[in-house]
Amino acid sequence: MMARMAFGPLVDGDWLEAHLGDAGLRVVDCRWRLGRPGEGEREWEAGHIPGAAFLDVDRDLSSEPGATGRHPLPPTDGFEAVARRAGISAGTRVVAYDEAIDGGATRLWWLLRHHGHQAVAVLDGGLAAWRDAGRPLRDGREEIEPGDFESRERGDDRVSADDIQRGGFTLLDARAPGRYAGLEEPIDPVRGHIPGALNTPFADLAPAGRFLPPGELAERFPDGELVAYCGSGVTACTVVLAAAVAGRHARLYPGSWSEWCALGMPAARPSAE
Repeated sequence: MMARMAFGPLVDGDWLEAHLGDAGLRVVDCRWRLGRPGEGEREWEAGHIPGAAFLDVDRDLSSEPGATGRHPLPPTDGFEAVARRAGISAGTRVVAYDEAIDGGATRLWWLLRHHGHQAVAVLDGGLAAWRDAGRPLRDGREEIEPGDFESRERGDDRVSADDIQRGGFTLLDARAPGRYAGLEEPIDPVRGHIPGALNTPFADLAPAGRFLPPGELAERFPDGELVAYCGSGVTACTVVLAAAVAGRHARLYPGSWSEWCALGMPAARPSAE
């Protein structure tokens, strides 16, 4: 008998369309627009994959901004509540999507795995590829039967600023090259990057929202114990997922550059050297 193929970390549109409506499958729309609160939910209402629940990066997949960054991880009980509201239970297979691998879907992927739920995948190509293929969309809101999700939070998939100061990691900065180099900084108060970090732009790992093949992704990752960060811990999750596709393990620095700045930590700007 042929062994059942493992689920995730990616699925394509053919797979998802063939399994829409399956018992035990939940699709979650995680579209978001940085600096435009509520835009993702409005887009979901205007048209989404049939049956998809919606979770908002700012409201549901983060806690309030503060000293630990612009998108701190949500508290355990808060994440349990939003996962249940999205219809997720212990045995649920979850497919998360956003517009074109913009960070929201991979944030949910990381959070579910962080809370012990392994049966989660991201839709490769996002809604953009789904739409371009002429696949079905539905507008309006969805009636989602609540799930009974319970967290089994793990502690081996993230690091703190103190951990980074102690060293021993290969740091991957997921931001665009201009922000990494300190040529521009449209959001945070300090330009540059964490000293020693390598620039690994998340968008280069999934051009137009489609992840590179595993072999090509593997070539993008250096040796060492990998830790990914970005501006606020959202798009860095895309780097963590890409590493998983490539057969590597990467941890997340959730506070990312926004927390690093708030702590007054040193910044490197190679463009100024």
